Amino acid sequence: MNSIIFILISAGIAFVVTALLGIVLIPALHKLKFGQNILTDIGPKWHAKKQGTPTMGGIMFIIGIILAVAVTVLIGKLTGHSVFNETTFLGNQERTKLWAGLLLAFCLALVGFADDYIKVVKKRNLGLTEIQKTIPQALVIFAYLASLVLSQNRSMVIPFFGRVALDSVGGTIFFFVFGACVIYGAVNAVNFTDGIDGLCGSVTLPVGVAFAVMAYLQQNTSVSIAGAALAGGCAGYLIWNHYPAKVMMGDTGSMFLGGLVVALAYSLDCPLILLPLGIVYVVEALSDVIQIASIKLRHKKVFLMAPIHHHFEMKGWSEKKIVAVFTLVSAIGCAAGVVIMYFTMH
Repeated sequence: MNSIIFILISAGIAFVVTALLGIVLIPALHKLKFGQNILTDIGPKWHAKKQGTPTMGGIMFIIGIILAVAVTVLIGKLTGHSVFNETTFLGNQERTKLWAGLLLAFCLALVGFADDYIKVVKKRNLGLTEIQKTIPQALVIFAYLASLVLSQNRSMVIPFFGRVALDSVGGTIFFFVFGACVIYGAVNAVNFTDGIDGLCGSVTLPVGVAFAVMAYLQQNTSVSIAGAALAGGCAGYLIWNHYPAKVMMGDTGSMFLGGLVVALAYSLDCPLILLPLGIVYVVEALSDVIQIASIKLRHKKVFLMAPIHHHFEMKGWSEKKIVAVFTLVSAIGCAAGVVIMYFTMH
């Protein structure tokens, strides 16, 4: 079976399952009173009208994406066309990357769920403290990186340079330290991007497409189907999350997306490819860091409000315009990332 068929199956399942789950989940969240609590001190005052919009909607695409990948892998096995490399060693490495990556994303989603639950059910506005978030995130990240090391997945592709082996003790230490910084930073950067209706899902959709294309060009079907599932899940979710949103993904969803995006980069052995693919995430996170540093050091703001999508809101941009512009920037970054990866591997 052609790998393109697997890619289309995965994207289709993720899209349909996620979209249909909205019919059931959104009324259930309303019934449970799992409504978003809007904090006007960290967002424009007019966001108060979003008060009560159901949150934890990320559950929709979490189920859709995981189910899409699992079913597509099963179809491949039943039809005798495995999505993994036929070489036993490479196949085992690909299996570890795929399942460990999904597990990383799922466990990070559980941390996000705990944060959402405390905010919504326990009525503690700020949810988990930074320490309470960071400790479980660090444990999950360490376990993920350990799984890669144990399965001999610790080489790294440097854009325009090629593959670098990290087999020495020093290389392994670097792999853990660098990986912890990249994964923690990426997950929280994606979380920053979830601030207005449709933004995070719209920005992440082309990222999923880019990973599917890059993996296809490398004949890595397992990563292709995961990237396609990511894109399909985001598309299905946006049916319910486009402005005006009927549901919000919450930290449950944004942390899952962050975990999966970074896991896909590691599945291609190229975490640095997140710089062009995740250009919007990077800018969102940097704007927040710059704002905080400027206030502490200069007692002045650089942006009207951070992260940067709120700055543009304060400048008078509509949510639809922000989403459109940021998605275009994301698509351009993703196209650049595909080109960079192609020339790096060839």
